[in-house]
Amino acid sequence: MPIKLYKPTTPARRRTSVVDSSDLTKNKKREKQLCKSLKKYSGRNNQGRITVRHRGGGSKKIYRIIDFKRTKFDVQATVEAIEYDPNRNARIALIKYKDNTKSYILAAVDMKVNDTVMSSDKKIEAKNGNRMPLELIPQGSMVYNVEVEPNRGGKVARSAGTGIVLQNVEGKYAQLKIPSGEIKLFKKECFATIGQVSNPEAKLVRIGKAGRKRHMGIKPTVRGKAMNPVDHPHGGGEGKHPIGMKHPKTKWGKPSLGVKTRKKKWTDKLIIKRRKKRK
Repeated sequence: MPIKLYKPTTPARRRTSVVDSSDLTKNKKREKQLCKSLKKYSGRNNQGRITVRHRGGGSKKIYRIIDFKRTKFDVQATVEAIEYDPNRNARIALIKYKDNTKSYILAAVDMKVNDTVMSSDKKIEAKNGNRMPLELIPQGSMVYNVEVEPNRGGKVARSAGTGIVLQNVEGKYAQLKIPSGEIKLFKKECFATIGQVSNPEAKLVRIGKAGRKRHMGIKPTVRGKAMNPVDHPHGGGEGKHPIGMKHPKTKWGKPSLGVKTRKKKWTDKLIIKRRKKRK
């Protein structure tokens, strides 16, 4: 899936790129019984107040129901199609079991039509797309769609190109290395899918123009420096001025950029090594 560039017929086209869609199954319509409508909230809560800024508008989307659990054990499924999902940057695969039931799953890198996949609570072949508990997966394998708690469905490593390395299994826990460099413990009963999430080139795409961002449902983000002092702590001054304070602040005066925001969580005890700091 290489990155596709356009001829520079306009200034926006010159800077725009997209992921090539040659990996998708042609002339395949979405599976209607595995879809539902998606209501828009535009970042507002039940009182109509904006709690998440810069959201609103965007193209209408139909949500594909993804099977993050895959609890149909020891039944072989065949990949019928690789499809585009407007709700995520990864590709999804439509699989069909031997009893003719269908479901959507996150597609792995190099997954193709007519490939077979299986989910099991016993040891099975460790190939792309197969799913089993962490304790049964060979050490050094790359996994994705990992459960944080057993039988709760995959929560970790679901974005395009993401993969976690299973380092070893000791006692009750499996030790996994996350792309950020953080090393974390997961219960060995947690399920994970072998492989790496499809569409790793998604991070290389250049949006190119403001209108494309609006189609995604993201509104403009104005810099604090460009505002007036009444609107933001960084506001005011003449020309390209510095923020004039020791560290950056949010619109409401709280420290930002590099400040720890993680509160005390029960998962703190499972972190062996913290993620690398940004330079």
